[in-house]
Amino acid sequence: MEAATLKDIARELNISVSTVSRALRDSYEINAETKRIVMECAARLHYRPNPIALSLKGSSSKAIAVIVPQIANYYFSQAINGIEDVANRRGYDVLIFQTHETYDREIANLRQALARRVDGVLISLSSETSDLTHLQELQQQGTPIVQFDRVSAEVNTPRVVADNFGGAFAATEHLIKTGRRRIAHLTIQPWLSITQERLAGYRAALEQNGLPYDESLVRFGTFGPNEVGPLVDELLALTPRPDAFFTASDRLALGCLGALRQRRIHIPDEVSLIGFTNLNVADLLSPSMSTVVQPAKEIGQTAAERLLDLIERKQRPALPITTTTIPTTMQLRESTQLPVVAC
Repeated sequence: MEAATLKDIARELNISVSTVSRALRDSYEINAETKRIVMECAARLHYRPNPIALSLKGSSSKAIAVIVPQIANYYFSQAINGIEDVANRRGYDVLIFQTHETYDREIANLRQALARRVDGVLISLSSETSDLTHLQELQQQGTPIVQFDRVSAEVNTPRVVADNFGGAFAATEHLIKTGRRRIAHLTIQPWLSITQERLAGYRAALEQNGLPYDESLVRFGTFGPNEVGPLVDELLALTPRPDAFFTASDRLALGCLGALRQRRIHIPDEVSLIGFTNLNVADLLSPSMSTVVQPAKEIGQTAAERLLDLIERKQRPALPITTTTIPTTMQLRESTQLPVVAC
């Protein structure tokens, strides 16, 4: 069976080809009822747009690029699910690239995306990215960009993030309310937005509860293998040593849990542990881990909506450049229960 064309849909509905085209692109010029009728007819006739042909004509490729540090990270896999939900519903393909946490790979990913004539870019910065020139130049060329999760104010684009400050504040205050006073914070590179916001939330919770901020209890890591153990050893060597650990990523949370168990530090009797993660197995760990949960899928959906609105310029006047902050939630489990007091 030959694929249906725009002309077939127009003939079926007795409307113009241009009206069909605009309706399928979800144009603001077409009313909702016409869009519904056109979409139903397109589905019935098994119409599929040809993105290559569209690109060759110099119009929209109907594809967007998503650039993330690592697809295997559960947070980013959930964010991508949200992005694909929105993009597919609005008729866009999604090209996924991963930087593996390197600046050079991030630049290479952008070049590959542009070579494929994407209509816009969704990006979460790599842990090595402190120079934003490549994104600033891309924006100046008119390419729609939306940043999500790891973002920078140096690039004047819409940003979609979790409430990193609020989540970190809530996690730290929870530890304080369970009697912890020496709370260590394991985090990642200091120039990343999520690092700065979570560190600020941690610090604010300490200060608002009458505890001093102690730089010796904070450790910055990378994404290298086997690095968490030495950081935990440094913190345990302090006098007095920490009675709780708050980690700022999935990898650090798992690494800290493993390091404490290897050193026979009992959780939660000796120390509490809480992460800032989207681990889907946190309740299966031993002990089950308390976490601040980021709304990864919702962040992906919101970021995709913002990007596609930029691409299609549906709203008049243009959307303001804003940061959309989505609330986190806290899931409390065994790793932060009150210490057992011997009778």
